[in-house]
Amino acid sequence: TILNSPMWEINPVLCTNVTVRGVTVNSHGPNNDGCDPESCKDVLIEDCIFDTGDDCIAIKSGRDNDGRRVGVPSENIIIRNSTMKDGHGGVVMGSEISGGVRNVFVENCKMDSPNLDRALRFKSNARRGGVIENVFMRNVEVGRVAEAILTVDFLYETGANGPHKPVVRNVQIEKVNSASSPRVMWIAGFPGATIDDIRFIDCTFRGVEASEQIQQVGSISFKNVTIEPAKKGRSRNSVEAKP
Repeated sequence: TILNSPMWEINPVLCTNVTVRGVTVNSHGPNNDGCDPESCKDVLIEDCIFDTGDDCIAIKSGRDNDGRRVGVPSENIIIRNSTMKDGHGGVVMGSEISGGVRNVFVENCKMDSPNLDRALRFKSNARRGGVIENVFMRNVEVGRVAEAILTVDFLYETGANGPHKPVVRNVQIEKVNSASSPRVMWIAGFPGATIDDIRFIDCTFRGVEASEQIQQVGSISFKNVTIEPAKKGRSRNSVEAKP
């Protein structure tokens, strides 16, 4: 058990063959990420509990020019059989992803807290850049989240102000069920950046309170997906797409 670290709790950097197993993180200060593999290859995170003040798991690969100079992506990462409680996101990629992230597999996890903002989150900007690709989430039960099941935020901090356009592509969300969330998706891109090939398969999202926010996105597909509006108050089960 790790209690009340002043910043990131577990942060392997430039490592290969990493296993994080049976760890409980309980820490609610600012920037209290639970586990942040950075420019690591072949990582297994399993049977853990994350109750944090920031991202539960945040996969990284270096920041800005330092990340591009080293140029080592985080890749081949499995996250399974774990619980995410409080935090800014259950599984997050970014914002320090200048070296890229690829081949991430999340399965058989539980995420539930009114103080957990998102289940799956991608964040970058035009200074960080980075390519995030081949991300698969399957068999995840979400109770309540405070913002959305999926968030893609390319306007994070400095936003479109910079020459390095981030990329998110080939993301599959399968058999993910939620009980309550303001939205299923909150996606904010900008011209020249790429958000493409996002797929929802065999999912049920209940208690959805507002319309989806989608800006500057390529393709999003749904196969056997149910979105049920919240029962009380006004609910808009629709999509607001911006060019």
